[in-house]
Amino acid sequence: MLRSFVLALTLAAPVAASAQSCGNDAGGFEAWKQQFAQVAAANGVGERGLSALSNASYATRTIQADRNQKSFRYPLDEFLRLRGADAIVSQGQRMLERDRPFYDSIEAAYGVPAGILIAIHGMETGFGNFMGDANVISAITTLAYDCRRGPQFFQEHALAALLLVDRGAISPESVGAMHGELGHTQFLPANILRYGQDGNGDGVVDLTRLEDALASTANFLRGHGWQPGAGYQEGEPNFAVLGQWNAATVYQQALAIMGPQIEPGA
Repeated sequence: MLRSFVLALTLAAPVAASAQSCGNDAGGFEAWKQQFAQVAAANGVGERGLSALSNASYATRTIQADRNQKSFRYPLDEFLRLRGADAIVSQGQRMLERDRPFYDSIEAAYGVPAGILIAIHGMETGFGNFMGDANVISAITTLAYDCRRGPQFFQEHALAALLLVDRGAISPESVGAMHGELGHTQFLPANILRYGQDGNGDGVVDLTRLEDALASTANFLRGHGWQPGAGYQEGEPNFAVLGQWNAATVYQQALAIMGPQIEPGA
């Protein structure tokens, strides 16, 4: 039975809005880390988290990936083709048929239907087949330092990642996607703190476990205004909530197309 369990960590509002500098190459990263360590300590990050920050490396691959995000610029048909929408729908239908009681339990708890959760799972990691190979701490701190990205957004996630290291929820060696996202549906660290759920009832929130990841995803959507029983096509109440998951309109449209194909009649 699905047991709702919020990760017992909270992220306080940062006492300092940002570190004192940012940069667009590796040149100032070490000095920035020393500045950010003061921000982190003031926000409750302890020795383990600060050590992880000290050992973080400038993530060149993350910067390259961030500068080269092209898929969201494609027309919808091309985006669906590139993302393998037909394969996601086909595999998603099989997953739903095999594990219907599990998906029903999530919908009962959070009001979010299986089709949209399975579509997100397929889009994000190909159903867990590739959850990333980038060091999370290095990726997220590099983006927190990077001027182009608007450092404040990623500084919140960097603080959260260091707190997660402190509590043993992730390790300094944990890997994820290029922007520091973790698990089957690719959560940024602060969202793990806010929305992480123990979907398999073992008392641990681990988003590399499918049950935890999908329960957490449903909790994220519900926390952003998902209305149980309302539609999620364009113009319907829940379509705007998809924008809280991913800001790209073409991504939202793709989910709205695939969800009903995975779960007809929902």
